[in-house]
Amino acid sequence: MATLQQTDAVLVQDYVAGNENALAELIKRHESKIYGFIYSKISDRDISNDIFQDTFIKVIKTLKSSSYNEEGKFLPWVMRISHNLIVDHYRRNKKMPLFRETEEFSIFSIMTDDTLSIENKIISEQVENDLKKLIEELPADQKEVLIMRMYQDMSFKEISEITGVSINTALGRMRYALMNMRKVIDKHQIILTN
Repeated sequence: MATLQQTDAVLVQDYVAGNENALAELIKRHESKIYGFIYSKISDRDISNDIFQDTFIKVIKTLKSSSYNEEGKFLPWVMRISHNLIVDHYRRNKKMPLFRETEEFSIFSIMTDDTLSIENKIISEQVENDLKKLIEELPADQKEVLIMRMYQDMSFKEISEITGVSINTALGRMRYALMNMRKVIDKHQIILTN
C-alpha cells in the first residue's frame, strides 16, 4: 500500500538501491499511457509489445548504470525513449507510418453522418486523401507535431515532453507546418488554374 503513495523519483531510487518491486510498481503505474502511446503510432499489437519491452530494457540498463538524472520527470523520460524506439523502427523499415482511417482519428469524424450522400462521402474521402498527401510533404519534425496534435489530440505540453523539445519549439513547428501546408495548397491551386 505504501508504494502507491511514493513518487516516481522515490521508486526510481528504491529500484537503483536494489528493490525490484519498485520497478514493477513504476511499470504498472505508467503501462497504459506508455503502451497506448506506442500503439497509437504503430497500430500493430506485436510490434507495440516489442517496443514496450525494449523501452523498459533501456530504462533498466540506464537505471542500473546510474546514468539516469531526470529527477521528477520519469514518465516524460520513458515516453521519449519509446518515441525514439518508434522512430528507429520506422527508419529500419524505411517507411513512414500509414494513416489508418478510424473514427477516432479521422479529421473529418465530425462530418461522419449516415445521411451524407455518396457524392459527399467521395468528396470527404478525396479531401482526406489530399490532406494526407500535403502532410507527407512536410519536414519530419513538423509532420510529427502536426500528427500528434491533429490525429492523436495531444496537448502541446505532451508533445513537448514526448519529443524532448520546449513547448515554444513544438508550437513553432506546428505554425510552420500550417504555413508550409498553405504554401503547398497555393502552389497546387496555381498549377490547377494554368
